[in-house]
Order: sequence, then structure tokens, then C-alpha cells
Amino acid sequence: MRNLLVGTAFSMSTSSVIWTIVVVVVVIVVVALLVWTARNKRNERRHLEAEAIRKDVAESSFEVGQREAKAKESEAKARMVQAEADAKAAEASALQQHAAQHRRDVASSKDELNEKRDQADTIDPATPNPEKPQPKNE
Repeated sequence: MRNLLVGTAFSMSTSSVIWTIVVVVVVIVVVALLVWTARNKRNERRHLEAEAIRKDVAESSFEVGQREAKAKESEAKARMVQAEADAKAAEASALQQHAAQHRRDVASSKDELNEKRDQADTIDPATPNPEKPQPKNE
């Protein structure tokens, strides 16, 4: 009977070891499945977050492109207006020079007229004080 008990005890021991190994393997498989599932969920969440960021970037890029186009349009208008202003400034400068020349011509003409008036007064015997020219009328 001793042999039977020893063999049975050994057999129970082996059975317990096998069941322990099976339980450990099952636990490892379950833990591995949980880790794999959690990692997949995390990766899916990150993928969705990345897609949302890409969508936001695409929308923002469109808006930035529109603002860039408006900036270029404004720059072009500013250059055009500046060119017009430069042309007007050049025209104003030319007109000022022209007006200054006219003023000089008028002053010269008035001086000539005054000299002729003085000459007429000098040679006219009816003019009082021919040595003293009349005051200039301006």
C-alpha cells in the first residue's frame, strides 16, 4: 500500500504542477491579451488625435493661404498707390517749379515796366520832379 500511496502522492504532485503551469500560462495569456488590447486602444486613440490635428492643420493652412493672398494683394495696392503718390509728388514739384519761373518772369516784367515808366517820366516835361521816379505800383 505504501507504493500506491507514494505513486498517488507523486501523481498528485505532478497533477498539481501541471495545473499550476496551465493556470500560469492562462494568466500570462490573459495579461498579454489585456496589454495588447490596451496598447491597441491607446494607438487608436493616438491615431484619432493625430487625424484631428492633421485636419486642423489643413483648415488652418487654407486660412493662412487666404491671409497670405490678402497680404500680397494689399502689398500690390500699396505699391500702386505709392507709385501714384510719387507721380503726383513729381507733378507737384514740376508745377511748383513752373509757378516759381512764372513768378520770376512776372517780377522781371514788372521791373521792366517800372523802368519804362521811370524812363517815360524822365523824358516827359509835364512830370513833376523827373529826377525822382514815381513809386512802383505792385
